[in-house]
Amino acid sequence: MATALITGGTSGIGLEFARELASRGTDLVLVARDAQRLSEVSGELESVHRVKVEPFPADLSDRAEMERVAKRIESDDSPIDMLVNNAGFGLHSTLLDPDDIDTHAKALDVMCLTLLVLGGAAGRTMRARGRGQIINVASSSATIFTGNYSAVKAWARTYSTSLALELRGTGVTVTALLPGWVRTEFHERAGITATNLPDIVWIDSDVLVRDCLDDVDKGKLESVPTLKWKAAMLLADHGPKWFVRWFSVQLTNSRKKR
Repeated sequence: MATALITGGTSGIGLEFARELASRGTDLVLVARDAQRLSEVSGELESVHRVKVEPFPADLSDRAEMERVAKRIESDDSPIDMLVNNAGFGLHSTLLDPDDIDTHAKALDVMCLTLLVLGGAAGRTMRARGRGQIINVASSSATIFTGNYSAVKAWARTYSTSLALELRGTGVTVTALLPGWVRTEFHERAGITATNLPDIVWIDSDVLVRDCLDDVDKGKLESVPTLKWKAAMLLADHGPKWFVRWFSVQLTNSRKKR
């Protein structure tokens, strides 16, 4: 039976990955900071889906904790077949305020350095076995310019493709997930106002995850959910840059912190 390790596996997209994979009979290792929430989610998934769920409390903004998760990925006693690098948080901070520097640094640790460390651990270990799948959750924000969050997710997107190319031909695949606006508690927790966005831009988390897992099975370098978001990404990647910059300004101005 396969085992997947999911960071940020108790909420949002990470929890949806956990539920979908568990429903397919995949054992899980769930990594999250909140030990109580971790225990509750693990117990629920074990009860509903009859799979083994290993709760792994860790704060990925702490380098020592990050390395501890990496060692779990490299363990030969209970191999990890799939890594879902999902941990992250909404970043709604100005680039100019010195009081936000610690927040930006934490974002780099959790959403960049963690991918580098855990992706490397998984890549080495899976390559030695000749099989494995790595999913790095980036964002459609990687194509626009909304502060450090866009910069972080652009790094994640580029890193994911670079890792995929380095592992090409080894039996290990790497897929970057580029979601748009997904119905989770993500934006509310970040204090980002999203209620003024039209319904058409939203996608459900279960659709996102199922589409992504289909793309992973096909060995795709990137997974973009639904036709509407594929079209949006095509425009952002290949459309007029003046429009992308203009849109970035409008979006940044509309997302006022509560």
